[in-house]
Amino acid sequence: MSVDALRQGGPAGRRALAKAITLLESSLPAHRAQADALLTACLPHSGGAVRLGLSGVPGVGKSSFIEALGLHLIQQGHRVAVLAVDPSSSLSGGSILGDKTRMERLSVQEAAFIRPSPSRGVLGGVASHTRELIRIVEAAGYDVVIVETVGVGQSEVAVAGMTDCFCLLQLPNAGDELQAIKRGVMELADLVVIHKADLDAAAAMRAQVHIVSSLRLHGQAHGASAPVEVLQASSLTGQGVAEVWQAVQRQQAAQDRDARRHRQDIAWLHERIQAGLQQAFHDHAAVAARLPGLEQAVRAGTLAASTAARDLLTLFLRNTPHG
Repeated sequence: MSVDALRQGGPAGRRALAKAITLLESSLPAHRAQADALLTACLPHSGGAVRLGLSGVPGVGKSSFIEALGLHLIQQGHRVAVLAVDPSSSLSGGSILGDKTRMERLSVQEAAFIRPSPSRGVLGGVASHTRELIRIVEAAGYDVVIVETVGVGQSEVAVAGMTDCFCLLQLPNAGDELQAIKRGVMELADLVVIHKADLDAAAAMRAQVHIVSSLRLHGQAHGASAPVEVLQASSLTGQGVAEVWQAVQRQQAAQDRDARRHRQDIAWLHERIQAGLQQAFHDHAAVAARLPGLEQAVRAGTLAASTAARDLLTLFLRNTPHG
């Protein structure tokens, strides 16, 4: 697999990109080494795209909005990649991966690439290799990358930490916006969009006014440097879609994108270190042998969980070679 194969365009380029992403998502050690080499080769060719994160509660219409926005961007001459992270079952590990079927018009566009990926239970609902996938599709020549997250609480935190602009979709009758502020959801947003505004124009206007007011008060309390824009849109009628993209561009122009990305890359480094250490801990033979007994003791109430964890960490460190 080479960078040239990714950048050749057409069906061959799309197949190469799909294979590269499959390689990145593989957990086999041999594949990981190949993926690392490919990712390193892609770095000089990545970084030029607008990275847009998008989240919202189930039913808010994330997929339909992304399709409407993607079609608008293609008409403007952009190439759009959508990384749609689907929820994985905590029981079977399976996921629905239905976003591509929900974006039928966008998926057949030559200038679009849609890749659903299972979250595999990763905290925040964002696939563990999403940051790497962003780099790969950028190297393949896509200049707008949209990351759609599961939208189950912590996913907002994850996507805000890997994109240039985080857009939160809200419904016209979403309830108490002040409560949403208290939950810390909206404070992460660079842009809020009242979606499905065509269903109830009056409710959409009320929601917009309430959220603007709430965000203004919240921003004053936390010393925010710039107000968060709140817009209305409808993927069904096309209302507000162009205005949302204009707002994304304004947000891009107002921020220091390089500084934001540098912070994100350092966070990426520490995130992968933690993931690697956690995997090494659970793969450790001595830990794996001791863990069931300690779990039983914790479950029976004869051993504190903190004590069991400390014992396992001591066992891990004692039996791990140090360079």
